Amino acid sequence: MADSTATVPPSTEDDGGLKRSITGVQLFFYTLGDVLGSGIYVLIGLVAAAVGGAFWIAFAAGVTVAAITGAAYAELVTKYPQAAGSSLYVQKAFGNKALTFLVTVSFLSASFAASGSLAAGFASYFGELFEGGGPPALLVSLVFVAVLVLINYIGITESVVMNMLMTFIELSGLVIVMIIAIYYIAQGNADFGTLTDISVSGNPALAVLAGVALSFFAMTGFENTANVAEETIDPYKAFPRSLIGGMVVAGVVYVLVSMAAALTVPVDKLAESDVALLEVVKQGILPFSTDLMETIFTIIALVAITNTTLVTLVTQPRILYGMAREDVVPGVFAKVHPTRRSPWVGLLFSGLVVGGLLVTGTLVTAAGGSLDIVERLALVTVVFLLAIYALVIVTCLKLRGRDEDDRAFRASTPLLVVGLIGNLAILYYAVYDDPSSLWWCAGLLAVGVVLYLAEQLFGSRSEPRPGTVSATDKEI
Repeated sequence: MADSTATVPPSTEDDGGLKRSITGVQLFFYTLGDVLGSGIYVLIGLVAAAVGGAFWIAFAAGVTVAAITGAAYAELVTKYPQAAGSSLYVQKAFGNKALTFLVTVSFLSASFAASGSLAAGFASYFGELFEGGGPPALLVSLVFVAVLVLINYIGITESVVMNMLMTFIELSGLVIVMIIAIYYIAQGNADFGTLTDISVSGNPALAVLAGVALSFFAMTGFENTANVAEETIDPYKAFPRSLIGGMVVAGVVYVLVSMAAALTVPVDKLAESDVALLEVVKQGILPFSTDLMETIFTIIALVAITNTTLVTLVTQPRILYGMAREDVVPGVFAKVHPTRRSPWVGLLFSGLVVGGLLVTGTLVTAAGGSLDIVERLALVTVVFLLAIYALVIVTCLKLRGRDEDDRAFRASTPLLVVGLIGNLAILYYAVYDDPSSLWWCAGLLAVGVVLYLAEQLFGSRSEPRPGTVSATDKEI
C-alpha cells in the first residue's frame, strides 16, 4: 500500500473529491441511527438465549467497551479528519503496508458481513407482514440490498437525511417497547427477579461473555462515521460530540429496552424467536388491537434495519474509494459520478459481495448445513471489528505526541487500556465459541487479496490527489 498522505486543513472547496456537506446534527443521528438499528431488532433473542433474563448485562458491558473504543476514534478522527478511518491511523502509527492493508480489508469485510446479517434480519421481519411468510427470504434480502444501493448512488447528503428520518422512526419502536413494559409494571405483573437470572447451564461469567460477543454487534457501526470525515463540516467540533453522544444515547436505550423485553416476555420465547422485539408487542399488554400494533411495529423494525444497512452501504464504497486512491485496489473504484458525486463503482461492487454472502448462506442451508445466517454473519462482523478496535486503541496511544492539534479531542488513557483489554477478551471468546466463523472471515479476506493482486498485476500508479503531500516526499 502506498504511504498515507500528510494531513492538510479541511476545506469546503471543490477539489474534485468528496463534498463536505454533513453537519454535526446529521452526524449525531448518523451515528445514533446506525448503532440503534444494528442489533437490538435483530439479535436480542440470540443474546437472551446465551445469557437468560439478565441479558441486559451483556448489552451494558458491550456498550461500555464500545463507547471507550469510540473515544479512541474521536481522538484520531479529529487529528486526521480524512476518509479511510482506521486504515489511515494504522498506517500513520506503524508505517507497515501489509498491516494497513489487512486492517482495511478486515474493516471492509466486517461491513459486508454486517450488511448481510441485517438484510437477512430484514427478511425475517418482512415475512411477518404476510400469512405463510410471504416471498422467499433470499429474494427479499437481495431486493432490499439493491434498493439501498440505488439510494446511496443518489448521493451521501440524501442518504444522511434519510438516515435522520428513519432514526426517529426506529426510536419510536423502542419507545413502544418501553411503554409496554411500564404499563405491565404498573399493573403489578412484572417479576423483577428475571433481571438477575442467568438461567443457562455452565459458568455464568462465560454465559455473559457469550452474550457480550453477540450484543457487541449491536454497538458496532460507530466506526462508520470516521469514514465520512472528509464529507463533514468542521469535523473537529462535530465528531467528539456526535460520535460519543450518539453511542451513549444508544447504550442507555439498549439497556432499557433489554430490561423491558425480559420483564414482559418469557425468556425462552425471546430465545426462540427471529423477531424477538415483536414478541413484546404480541403479548397484547396494551389496550389496543394487537394485530394492528404488530403490523405497525413490524414496519418500524423494517425501517430500523433499513437505516443501519443504509449506513453500512455508505461506508463500503468509500473504503474502496480510499484504497483505490492509494493504488491498493484497481483505480476504477476511485471513480466518482460527475453529478451525484458518489463512488458508484465501489457501491455496485459492494452490493454484489453482500448478495453473494446471502446466496452462499442459503445454499449452505439448502445443502443440509446447520446455519443461522443472521447469527453467523453477525459473529463474523464482531471478529473482524474487535481485532480492529483493539489495534485502533493501540494506535491512538502510539500516536500521542505526533501531529498534535489544539482542536483535537483527547481520550482518557486509563479508559483506553480498559477498552483494549475488553476488546481482546470478547474477541478471544467469540473465536473460541464459534471457530467455524473463521472460514467466513478467510473467504471475505480473499476478496480483498484478489483486488490487491489485480491492481499490482494490471494497475497503473496514480499521482497524489490535489491538496495532499505524499509521506515519501515530506516527513509526517
